[in-house]
Amino acid sequence: MLEKTLDRLADQILRLDEASLTTLYDKYKEGMDQFEPTRDWEKSVIIFFIINAVRVKNQLFNERIMKRHGRHAPEKKESKSKPNLKLIK
Repeated sequence: MLEKTLDRLADQILRLDEASLTTLYDKYKEGMDQFEPTRDWEKSVIIFFIINAVRVKNQLFNERIMKRHGRHAPEKKESKSKPNLKLIK
């Protein structure tokens, strides 16, 4: 039962468009950052990570496709400044 539910959720999530999800990123990040012991806060955290999961899945997919076809992802210029890291609480 649980596995079937997760499988259905994954199918639904795979139908979501990354570009549309990205427009909601800031909204749910802010909701996650504003901790309240409520169901809405919990949902904000889950949605935020779903958005990130889709983004990471697409990035991995694209990298693997390029690698399979003998192409490499464009190299990023190395910066001498601090790395662009975000703290996830």
